[in-house]
Amino acid sequence: MFSNEASNKLPDNFLDSLKLSLPAERLLLDVAQCWTYGFDNSRKHASPQAVVLPVSHDEVVAITKLCNQYKVPLVLRGRGTGTTGGSVPVQGGLVMSMEQMNRIIEIDSENRLMRVEPGVTNQAVQDVAAGNGFFWAPDPGSASVCTVGGNLAFNAAGPRAVKYFTTRENTLGLVAVTANGDTLHTGVKTTKGVTGYDMTRLLIGSEGTLAIITEATLKLLPLPESKRTITASYSTVQGATNAIVAIMNQSLIPSALEFLDTAAIDLIRHQPGIDLAENSRALLLIEVDGLEKGMADAVKQISAAADNPSLLEIKQSSNEQQAAQLWAVRKALSPALREIAPNKLNEDVVVPVGSIPALLEGLNRLSELYGIPIVNFGHAGNGNIHVNLLYDTQNAEQSEKAKPCLAAVFNLVLELGGSLSGEHGIGTEKMNYITMEIDEVSLLWMKKLKTLFDPNNILNPGKVFP
Repeated sequence: MFSNEASNKLPDNFLDSLKLSLPAERLLLDVAQCWTYGFDNSRKHASPQAVVLPVSHDEVVAITKLCNQYKVPLVLRGRGTGTTGGSVPVQGGLVMSMEQMNRIIEIDSENRLMRVEPGVTNQAVQDVAAGNGFFWAPDPGSASVCTVGGNLAFNAAGPRAVKYFTTRENTLGLVAVTANGDTLHTGVKTTKGVTGYDMTRLLIGSEGTLAIITEATLKLLPLPESKRTITASYSTVQGATNAIVAIMNQSLIPSALEFLDTAAIDLIRHQPGIDLAENSRALLLIEVDGLEKGMADAVKQISAAADNPSLLEIKQSSNEQQAAQLWAVRKALSPALREIAPNKLNEDVVVPVGSIPALLEGLNRLSELYGIPIVNFGHAGNGNIHVNLLYDTQNAEQSEKAKPCLAAVFNLVLELGGSLSGEHGIGTEKMNYITMEIDEVSLLWMKKLKTLFDPNNILNPGKVFP
C-alpha cells in the first residue's frame, strides 16, 4: 500500500477548471469512486484525488495542459491489469482513465491496418480484425480485458511473440499528447519509413511517463489458414529445456512455444482437457500455424526437434475445442497462483533461449537455498519465463528472505545475458532494481529524455526511475 499526504489536495482553481471542461459524470471527486481507480494487478493501492474519463483527443489535451499548469500528477489507466504498479497513483493527483476512449476508428483491409483509441480491449481488436480475415499479433493472457493503451504502455506480447514479435513491431504509428499539451504524430502507414527519429518505438514501453497516447495505428496480419497444438511431456526439466533450444534452432518457427515446470504441472494436472503422463516433470505447449496442406509436415518437423531421451509422449490436439481447453488452462496459471499466494512475487524475466536450461537450474538452486517455492512457466520460445516466488507472508523466515531471493533471481538473469522484464514493465515493483541492468550513463540520458518530454514531472511520477 502507498499513502498520499493531505498536501496532495488539488488546487481549487484546478478543480474549477476541470469542472468547466468535463460533465459531472466524467469527473469523479467522491472518495469512494476514486478509490477504485487506485490499484492495479500488483495489488498495490494509492487513492487519487480525482478521476477523469475523457472521450476525445481534445479533452485529453485540455486536461493535460491544466495538470501541467498546476503541476498536478497525472496517471494514465486502462483496465488496471498490469502487475508492476504502473497505473497506481503513488503521488496522488489525477487519474485519467481511458475506458471511454474505446472506438475502433478505421479498419483498412487493403493496407492491413487498424486505427484505434487506447481504451479498446485487445479482444475487441482481435474480434473485429478476425471478421476481416486478420489478427493483431500481441495476445497477452489478459486479452479479454486489457486495453490497447496498456499493451502500448508496457510493450505487451504474449505467446505469439515468438513468431510475430511484440507490440512495438506491430504498431505503425501513434497520436500522443506531451505534458505541455503538444500533439505528436509519429510513424507511418507503411511497413517501411525512416524519415526522422523513431518516436513510435520510443513511446511504446515508456509506461505513460513521456506522453499520453490517444490513437494507435496497428499493423494487421492475415489469419493463418490452419493451426495445430502439440503437447510434449518430459521426465526431466532439462529434457524440456533442451527441446526448446532444438525447436528454436530449426527452420520452422512455431507460433507459440510455452513451458511449464513441475510445480506448474502439478497445478493443472487434473484440469479438464489435460491428460499427462503420470511422471511428467515438464511440459511444452507448442502451436504451429500456416497452410492446411503443410500442417502434417509442420507437426512432423516440430515433433522431430522435440524428441530427446527425456521425452515421455508427444500428442497433437484432436480438435479445436481440445486445443482451446489447453490454452485456457495455460492462461489460468497466473490467477491460480495468485489464489495460492496472494502476495507472490511474479517476475517476467527474459534470457537468451540457449540460457534457459541454466536459468531453470539456477532458479531451482535459489528455491532450495532460500526455502521459497518457485513456480516457472511462460513464453519459452523467446526466453521469457514467468518466475513466481510463492512466499508466505505469515511465515517470518520466508518474508525476510523473499526480497534477497528476488535480488538473487535478477542477478542470475543478468549473469546469463538477460533482462529484468520481458513484457510487464518496471512500474514501482522493479524500479529499485533497474540499476542492476542499466548503467549510470544510460540511465542519465533516459532521465534527460523524461525531462525533455515532461519538465514538471507530472506524467506517471514515481515510476521506472529508482
